[in-house]
Amino acid sequence: MTETTPDSLIPYDDIVQDALRSVVGRVMRRILEAGGLPGGHHFYIAFRTRAPGVSIPAHLLARYPDEMTIVVQHRYWDLEVEAEHFAIGLSFNQMPAKLVIPYDAVVGFVDPAVNFALQFAAKDGELPPPDATPPEPESPPPTGPADPDAAVGSNVVTLDRFRRK
Repeated sequence: MTETTPDSLIPYDDIVQDALRSVVGRVMRRILEAGGLPGGHHFYIAFRTRAPGVSIPAHLLARYPDEMTIVVQHRYWDLEVEAEHFAIGLSFNQMPAKLVIPYDAVVGFVDPAVNFALQFAAKDGELPPPDATPPEPESPPPTGPADPDAAVGSNVVTLDRFRRK
């Protein structure tokens, strides 16, 4: 007798990914309500630049055609947090820019101050982007292990190990 896991008719992976993406929105809402980042907290937020609903200046899209990582730390403005997206003003090479980022476009969220990270799989029908060059943040972003199933930190949540290969 062979024991195989039956295919689920309930999209658990998608449901969990959506729930984890909502964490990003809840964190951004707290920052907005608190009037800024507390203590040493700061975020690296990676997102797909061509995902539906993303709005970034053309020069950034040309430089980061697939994926981009922003740093939310000291210098940001006009933070808006909505149910499906957030908007933020940031400076890139001393040029101000307003970005609108839907939570569905987010592929990674890291708060290195507390060793917390979330990594998201591509949505159904989305292909992972080719290697993209991240922007030059004020401080270097944290680097994780090459093995996606290995923990980047004690608070990393990744679902890859639960997926059927």
